[in-house]
Amino acid sequence: MGTLRYGLMSCSLDGYVADATGDFDWGAPDDAVHAFINDRVRDVRTFVVGRHMFDTMRVWDTWAPGQSDAADEFAEIWRGIDKIVCSDSLGAVDAPRTTFEPRLTPDRLAEIAAATDGVVEVSGPTTAAGALRAGLVDEMTVRVVPHVAGGGLRLLPDGMQADLTRAECVPLDDGSVFLRYTLP
Repeated sequence: MGTLRYGLMSCSLDGYVADATGDFDWGAPDDAVHAFINDRVRDVRTFVVGRHMFDTMRVWDTWAPGQSDAADEFAEIWRGIDKIVCSDSLGAVDAPRTTFEPRLTPDRLAEIAAATDGVVEVSGPTTAAGALRAGLVDEMTVRVVPHVAGGGLRLLPDGMQADLTRAECVPLDDGSVFLRYTLP
């Protein structure tokens, strides 16, 4: 059975992954942080994303090497991982190693994790909300950046309560902090 992780997210100090206008440029990693993130996603076998994250991450499918070593490496990692896109606003998806599920229930996500040898990483708060509320997530990772968004798209769903166990806390040179927690 695989591990279900909620991750691949940068978050403002006040708990938002995007501000009220949808901007999240303040969370973009520099090369050193990008290399760190690369090391943290090597164990991922399947990424589960919603439409917005899919649209954002699609650049890695056609990434032209030579822009930065860390970005080039992430593109290779991304291309080698299976992806599941869940969205009720898309009719289909045409991307390598990518399947489409219009509605991904927490039960279906649990089935995917159970059938995977390794990590299934759900990325995006809307996509992860059902699994978080259902208590299916084994682990959460987040990079907290020194920025206050003041509102927008929250990292965690309203009403979620959980006692977490810190598994890792790494201060990064750009002033952000990488956190990994396990959930009961």
